[in-house]
Amino acid sequence: MSNEKDKIKNSRRRLKDENVIQKQLKIAKAHHIPVDEPHKLAKHHAGNCGNPKCVICGNPRKMFKELSQQERRLFQDTDTPNDKHSNGLKPKEE
Repeated sequence: MSNEKDKIKNSRRRLKDENVIQKQLKIAKAHHIPVDEPHKLAKHHAGNCGNPKCVICGNPRKMFKELSQQERRLFQDTDTPNDKHSNGLKPKEE
């Protein structure tokens, strides 16, 4: 039941997967990261070790006690108005 359209879709998908794997292998090779199973890199990045206590892979909120962007926006100073146009200039008083 496979027709030409399905064959083309399948070959494109496989090509995209192979391209992703090759790019991640290139990154791993540049950073001297050993790769035992290259096809795992199709869905996971080469720089991600998966260790939550790692500085690169860990959550910055837990590692460095930083606030998220939403929390910073929530806790910002609301006493001073910050009325700005999209160009960054303050509006003219009328």
